[in-house]
Amino acid sequence: MDLRLYDTLTREKRPFVPLDADNVRMYACGPTVYDFAHIGNGRAAIVFDVLFRALRHRYGADHVTYVRNITDVDDKINVRAARDYPGVPLNEAIRKVTEQTYQQYQDDVTALGCLPPTVQPRATEHIPEMRAIIEKLVAGGFAYVAEDHVLFSPQAMNAANSTLPRYGALSKRSLDEMIAGARVDVAPYKRDNTDFVLWKPSKPGEPSWPSPAGIKVEGRPGWHIECSAMAWKHLGEKFDIHGGGIDLVFPHHENELAQTCCAFHTDRMANVWMHNGFLQIESEKMSKSLGNFFTIRDLLADWPGEVLRLSMLRTHYRSPLDWTLKSAEEAARTLDDWYAVAADAESGAPSPALVEALYDDLNTAQAMAVLHSLRNAAASNEASRKEFAGSLRLLGFLSESAASWKGRKEQASGVNAAAVEALIAERTAARARKDFKESDRIRDQLAAMGVAIKDGKDAEGKPITTWEVAR
Repeated sequence: MDLRLYDTLTREKRPFVPLDADNVRMYACGPTVYDFAHIGNGRAAIVFDVLFRALRHRYGADHVTYVRNITDVDDKINVRAARDYPGVPLNEAIRKVTEQTYQQYQDDVTALGCLPPTVQPRATEHIPEMRAIIEKLVAGGFAYVAEDHVLFSPQAMNAANSTLPRYGALSKRSLDEMIAGARVDVAPYKRDNTDFVLWKPSKPGEPSWPSPAGIKVEGRPGWHIECSAMAWKHLGEKFDIHGGGIDLVFPHHENELAQTCCAFHTDRMANVWMHNGFLQIESEKMSKSLGNFFTIRDLLADWPGEVLRLSMLRTHYRSPLDWTLKSAEEAARTLDDWYAVAADAESGAPSPALVEALYDDLNTAQAMAVLHSLRNAAASNEASRKEFAGSLRLLGFLSESAASWKGRKEQASGVNAAAVEALIAERTAARARKDFKESDRIRDQLAAMGVAIKDGKDAEGKPITTWEVAR
């Protein structure tokens, strides 16, 4: 079956054909590490982790290179470094901040079930590559030096008589629309309002490096040039897939595309551009002013990472996602059931129907329907149980045993498992002597403790009572 992906540049879903099937290359924009990442960052990490898993399943784990960058030069980082480490040399203070926040991000997305990318480059470790691209752009007439700045000219790009894409092709905006829709820095040294900064002189108290293009004073890179440099270093002048949130289409990805294509005289930076939709909270845009701004770490304090993962994968990645308490509660109940059925099973080959859903532009909503169908068969058939377990693990679930999952839930609830078992034994005895009043009283006592019980029969047909912590 074909793997089909939707390309933001061409606005079409088409079969994915890698440049080199032995080395499928993808790049996703990672975080700016100045604080805990918010849950919207978590959605992007999960989406491109699922794509990474799907590509590994199709082409082999050793034949996929996934690069997710770390932006560690930013004004917010500078402010925090000065605040948290007064008296420490700036670059050293910045490194302390970014090491801490980088590790926080790593821990959080790992808890969400994300595999580590093949490479996680830092912007500050790719300054030579940034300078090299800037030199190429100046030499090619696509960028110019003004008052110790280097600026890229979209007008020069669009005037070039070549196979270069038109500036604005990714976001489908004209230059006038882009001026209206962007926060344009008005500066006398700019030739045109749409020109954007590749390099700028550093102010006192900012990190700095030797500048390109013959500029004498030290400076620092603009935001957009960072990803062009890191993608080039680790994936080449042209690669297969570039991903990120829909908010990055303009100006960040538009500018990346422009810089890279003009520097290397190519018609594409990536063959496919993929973008996940916005995330909102309880039908409202996430905002600190509304009091509904949540970091990944905030939500992990209340929910296992797989609950957050499942909540997000129920919605197709290109659609807006409304994260709600109800959706998390439903995901938790679903995972309790999946863990009970399949967590201790060996992984079989994942269901062809599930793989087909993933290969249809990561249709995880359809994949969820397949999983629910597999679960029904898995409850009574060992082969189906293995297929169910393999399908779940392909999607990044079942990272622990059934006992561990249940035990962590019980520990978090504060329920005393020994006390629960003792009460269930008393209730079983009451039911055996037909003292249903006492049986009901114990059921109510357990419910008051936050415990839900279920009466059934074991494999030999004998009565059995199971229990779980109610959410």
